[in-house]
Amino acid sequence: MNATSEKESAFKIVSNQLAEAVAAPKCHKCGCLHKTVEALSGTEAGKNELAPILAEARSVFVPKQYECLGCPVCYPAIAANAFVEAYPEVGAGLDLCPTEEPDARPGWPPLPGDFYVVRYGAPVAVCTLNSEALAVSLANRKPEGLAIVGTMHTENLGIERVIKNILANSNIRFLLVCGEDTQQAVGHLPGQSLECLFRNGLDDRGKINGAHGRRPLLRNVSREEVRAFLNQVELVPLIGEEDEDILIKCVRAGSERNPGPYAHAFVETAVKRIHATDPTRLTLDKAGYFVIYPERRTKSLVVEHYTNQGVLDCMMEGSSTGALYTEAVERSLVTRLEHAAYLGRELARAEQSLLQGTQFVQDAAPGALFPVPPKSVSESGSACGCSDTEEGSCQ
Repeated sequence: MNATSEKESAFKIVSNQLAEAVAAPKCHKCGCLHKTVEALSGTEAGKNELAPILAEARSVFVPKQYECLGCPVCYPAIAANAFVEAYPEVGAGLDLCPTEEPDARPGWPPLPGDFYVVRYGAPVAVCTLNSEALAVSLANRKPEGLAIVGTMHTENLGIERVIKNILANSNIRFLLVCGEDTQQAVGHLPGQSLECLFRNGLDDRGKINGAHGRRPLLRNVSREEVRAFLNQVELVPLIGEEDEDILIKCVRAGSERNPGPYAHAFVETAVKRIHATDPTRLTLDKAGYFVIYPERRTKSLVVEHYTNQGVLDCMMEGSSTGALYTEAVERSLVTRLEHAAYLGRELARAEQSLLQGTQFVQDAAPGALFPVPPKSVSESGSACGCSDTEEGSCQ
């Protein structure tokens, strides 16, 4: 095939793929289409042969909502790749892939992504690359030592987000990379590129040395961040592995080897650590209080609700903790958060007592009564307003 035929073939691929993007609403608000059309429009071909399809693509643009969804088939990426192959000298200088990093948010992880947080203080992060179902399954199994698990579809934005999210948590000391890496239609190789980052580092332009992905260029992280990331975590390379039991074994092994939080954290932790202490005072719920007990004859839980004057106004019976506290909330029988927490805790204890056949004594709510309750309440014999002779004490 001569040079003219190659270019005509490339134009056909570019036009067909951009037409597919025009027909796909998700592409209209994606950075992949926006960036590709913008880059190609500045070329000689974009001003001539490709001008009609680029104009059509531009006509369906809506405000960008995401940079890259990591779709298995990315029409703009296929179009861009075909153009670069036909015009390598021009394509080398084009910025064809979305590289804009979203603003960080408070807390951890600071950057959004397709991940599941399991435990902040755990030492192992797992990247399942393009294997989305694997990420969901591992998150549901919650192996000991797992901090976060998610996918990664690109060798630029994807790796940058992994770097920034891990740097924001000095507890993470291992990064296990597994799952399916390649998406042939797009040409992304995020796993291979990440391995090369650990092995070879970056060149002067911020490109990952030895990476085979289409655009392994890190523009939104500094060299200092990359260096800190490589020092903080140990890579556990298992690209292609999708056996959950093997991966869980590796996660647990990382947990056993946990050296503790990284001593030279690049950024301050985004999560506040608060030492909780027992409450010193108790404020009555204006809606009243509860008496909770298991009814062994009917194998159910019973909740009696009293006004703060000691008058029973509602009695609920159910077989589960969830059914009863939901009913109490829907009927506005609880108005204070600490009272709701107390109700849930005591219902759970009563349910356990019913299942195990053990004695249940309702605990008093923590803290001393504040302010001093009305005389009719204090005369009842307890701070919560119920008689000390009833089964359990209540709030």
